[in-house]
Amino acid sequence: MSDHKITRRSFVARCAGAAAVATVLPGKLEAGEPESHQATGIRVGEVTDTSAIVWVRRTAASDRNNRGEVVPGRAQDFKHNELPKAKGPVESLEGACPGAPGRVRLQYATDSGLKDAKITDWVEVNAEGDFIHQFALKGLKADTIYFYLSETAQLGGSSNGGVFGQFRTAPAADIASNLVFCVMTCQGYPDRGHPDGHAIYPSMQALKPAFACLTGDLVYYDNDMPRAMSPDLARYHWQRMFSLPRLVDFNRQVPTYWLKDDHDTLNNDSWPGMDMGELTFAEGQKIFRQQAPLAEGPTYRTFRWGRDLQIWLVEGRDYRSPNEIPDGPDKTIWGKEQKEWFERTVKESNAKWKVLVSPTPLVGPDRGGKNDNLANKGFLHEGNELRAWLKANTPDNFFIICGDRHWQYHSVHPEFALNEFCPGPASDEHAEGSPGYDAKYHQYHRVAGGFLSVTLVSEANKSRIVFRHHNVNGEVGYEWGAAYEVKA
Repeated sequence: MSDHKITRRSFVARCAGAAAVATVLPGKLEAGEPESHQATGIRVGEVTDTSAIVWVRRTAASDRNNRGEVVPGRAQDFKHNELPKAKGPVESLEGACPGAPGRVRLQYATDSGLKDAKITDWVEVNAEGDFIHQFALKGLKADTIYFYLSETAQLGGSSNGGVFGQFRTAPAADIASNLVFCVMTCQGYPDRGHPDGHAIYPSMQALKPAFACLTGDLVYYDNDMPRAMSPDLARYHWQRMFSLPRLVDFNRQVPTYWLKDDHDTLNNDSWPGMDMGELTFAEGQKIFRQQAPLAEGPTYRTFRWGRDLQIWLVEGRDYRSPNEIPDGPDKTIWGKEQKEWFERTVKESNAKWKVLVSPTPLVGPDRGGKNDNLANKGFLHEGNELRAWLKANTPDNFFIICGDRHWQYHSVHPEFALNEFCPGPASDEHAEGSPGYDAKYHQYHRVAGGFLSVTLVSEANKSRIVFRHHNVNGEVGYEWGAAYEVKA
């Protein structure tokens, strides 16, 4: 640590035990501490009982451009030929966090003062990778809090300083455990409701979740101005959103699993082969992989959290057929390989509770004019195929959580008896579009923003799961639970 300049005084003084929260933030450093050059924050993802990914990006400054040009509004506020455009370059825009070449490294330990920390090698970052590096940590201890310091440096120079954070690994697959996790979706930048970011983030953080699932539409390339007609503008959307103080604070402390949907890949209801100006669908896929803390391999994956919980995260854009072609056995959203993987891994799992987290609905009901998800008539064949398989192969311990819909609901499919929960959009301002309450489906229906929490309570011979719909301030509007007798 010969070139380690950052002082640990403020961090250690505030770390009162295992649940402590690190407080050194980009742009909010104490006197005498060097700047961090990490305006877009830190992201910890793909956590297992032995591994995690820590996402780091070196920026030119330690804070976002809060005085830049504001390009306001959403696409529906304008006629198509009147959409506002930025007058200056991307770095001149409000919320921009241009990257800078240099080096990054990570220190991590189970001690809050980073005593006996493991220290990675310095890794060079440059424009080709958007100045990002993702540290793949292996050999971690199960159900353990890790503290970390993410440092940056100029090329050939010593450390600029760093950002502190923490995360907890998953319990081993044979250990009963209690936990809470949260799910959110659909966050518009003009609709965030507060200059520092959406209210759901401090509300979720107050629950001390083990992890959170971000189910897509995390930025809106086509709807939030300026429209992302180029890769540089697409990356700007991520900079602007995830440099908001509330999001920075949340993401450096809470592990996350990221899914993408249409608006954060390209544009509304998009599929492979499409483009929007200079931004292609393929480029959108690449940018999402850069911005999300993701491992190599397919973006569909499954994670185990102790004896009683397993989650599945599925990919809804990369393998789909064009929405416009006629429905039939060859029309797909999930694709053949993903469906085979899903059915095999669900059958193999001995978890007491099985939860599918999907970027789009399988149950609905959805608006009649939509033709983009498995709850729509345009994909009825594959939707019924999957729903019938789930009914035949999963008992009463399987649940679906979906994103994409701008209202909160708990639905039970009248034919296939599947439970589906939607957290609703990330703000009240973003809520809209529901076809209305449907007594055949809905156990709960509310057109407003918020998030979903899932609580797991495990005992020696019983496990209980509870789903709760929260408003943006964290107040519970609805809850539903189930119990499971654990057999030896």
